[in-house]
Amino acid sequence: MVYNRHKSYTVVRRRELEFEVDDWVYIKVSPIKSFMRFSKKGKLSPRYIGPYQIAQRIGKVASEFELPQELVAIHPVFHIIMLKNCMGLIIPTDISGMKDSLSYEDIPVQILDRQVHNLRSKEVASVRVLGVTNLLSKLIGKLRRILRRDIHISSNLVKF
Repeated sequence: MVYNRHKSYTVVRRRELEFEVDDWVYIKVSPIKSFMRFSKKGKLSPRYIGPYQIAQRIGKVASEFELPQELVAIHPVFHIIMLKNCMGLIIPTDISGMKDSLSYEDIPVQILDRQVHNLRSKEVASVRVLGVTNLLSKLIGKLRRILRRDIHISSNLVKF
């Protein structure tokens, strides 16, 4: 009697997981202090890393992955409980122009302003430069304002 009641509670909470080869999934990482950390520590540490593609199924409850070189210290086989389905768009991790520190080099287009600041014992020159990313963001902002204005004008014309 008690067993059946307990079984009904656990069956409701259970989630059936089925992953196939070539599925994209996130891998759960342990937030334990002694375990390998991923980028941040403490509360802000990521709970899942990835997405990674399943390379091979090992039985019903395990999957093997081809992990990147920076995760070579981790065993490539994971239990199905440690996986979370990746839904939606897969963003490639190799973005051209990005460095390991997630910074990029902006290409200067135009010098906007030059100033010389006089401090007590020295002069410091500063130059304000317009870069390609700033130029693109300004162009996108202008395009958005034009589109909003056109939509606003056309919606005023359509009113009955």
